[in-house]
Amino acid sequence: MKTVRTKIKALLENPEIGSDVNVKGWVRTKRGNKFLNFIALNDGSTINSLQIVVDMEKISEDILKDVTTGASISASGKIAESQGAGQSIEIQAESIEVLGVADPEAYPLQPKKHSFEFLREIAHLRPRTNTFGAVLRLRHAMSYAVHHFFNGKGFYYLHTPIITGSDAEGAGEMFRVTTLDPINPPLTEEGKVDYKQDFFEKETNLTVSGQLEGELGAMALSDIYTFGPTFRAENSNTTRHLAEFWMIEPEMAFYDLEDNMDLAEELLKYLVQYALDNCADDLAFLEKRLLDEEKSKPAIERSEMTLTEKLKLIVDSEFVRITYTEAFDILRNSKPNKKKKFQFPVDHWGTDLQSEHERYLVEKHFKKPVILTDYPSEIKSFYMRQNDDGKTVGAMDILFPGIGEMVGGSQREERLDKLLERMDDMGIPKDEMDWYLDTRRFGTAPHSGFGLGFERLMIFVTGMGNIRDVIPFPRTPGNAEY
Repeated sequence: MKTVRTKIKALLENPEIGSDVNVKGWVRTKRGNKFLNFIALNDGSTINSLQIVVDMEKISEDILKDVTTGASISASGKIAESQGAGQSIEIQAESIEVLGVADPEAYPLQPKKHSFEFLREIAHLRPRTNTFGAVLRLRHAMSYAVHHFFNGKGFYYLHTPIITGSDAEGAGEMFRVTTLDPINPPLTEEGKVDYKQDFFEKETNLTVSGQLEGELGAMALSDIYTFGPTFRAENSNTTRHLAEFWMIEPEMAFYDLEDNMDLAEELLKYLVQYALDNCADDLAFLEKRLLDEEKSKPAIERSEMTLTEKLKLIVDSEFVRITYTEAFDILRNSKPNKKKKFQFPVDHWGTDLQSEHERYLVEKHFKKPVILTDYPSEIKSFYMRQNDDGKTVGAMDILFPGIGEMVGGSQREERLDKLLERMDDMGIPKDEMDWYLDTRRFGTAPHSGFGLGFERLMIFVTGMGNIRDVIPFPRTPGNAEY
């Protein structure tokens, strides 16, 4: 009869003292003497490891010699109340089977603290560490919560294309998709690459956003959301940029800008509360890690809040809502600006606000999340609805402590004449966007939407300092391993 495995998470949540169980996982540590050995086993279902107590008279030394850090084992035995500190129960082993050995001389994850830089070099193994196990479990929880939130509000999950012929942001920083010979591509009579001979018979790229296609869905289903990978060919090596990242992008028919802000605030509070309610062990571990990290910093650089306090601030706060113009006045008159402490001075209306400005508003001035609205049209995308003042658009950004911009969105321009005028001003080719314009020609309606960068959310929820550490396999300039 096949032995039924029990996951460590389930065992710790509902232990039955004296019952026989089987657990499988990876060895974190092994210690002991000639009478007893103690194995810390983790299977990834929880941050907590389970102690396996081995009576040396029951298990042969030939088996135990291969039970080293990183090895995979199956252990069967009885659940008992633990006699040692640090755990409530343990397994008194009756049998152990080594499923996969790990050469202790070569295995890179030894029981000591490793730097994140080192772990990025072995990203295929770093999920076995406590920190990255916690991050990945939280990433799963947040993904599930996104779908649960939108499903509960009657939204439909729309799969938008990853390969696209349009540039939703108009920035041009896109990865090209082609099957043409890179050395000798076919050329037109004018000497340009002949994309008519390419796979799609046109120039195509990896998408930077599912928004434009999302709008098409909203114009039929009313409320949709996308949640998938997006790509940006921006040659940036900062702690906030990835070449491949995930975006949550709802689009809603019959929503104005205020409706849009209400939904975005509700979503963010829901996601953070979900983490607090369902990921307590992982958050507690990450909070302790952060506190230990803070001790090594100068006092002036230490955070004023713990990770849990930051998360609760989001849930408990009513987000401040101000216009770009109001924010500009606050920043222009601020001490850092007057004393030239900002890297980017705020000296004229129309300045594109940087992360340092956004964080000042959130962390120093208001000390709570902020929603900025009504940005100058010159610094925003073509699809945003033009306000009656002729200078601003119905945009909104949500700013978080430690992050800056968390959400960017707008009421979309539903008026065909206004949209065409804006596209002309910005040099957007109308013939390539004819399908998008059709939604304004046939049954146009007011509608809104926003984008939430999933990895930025993960940075905030986990307290990790680098975006490369909240995605399993980061894609950055010069790095496309695995």
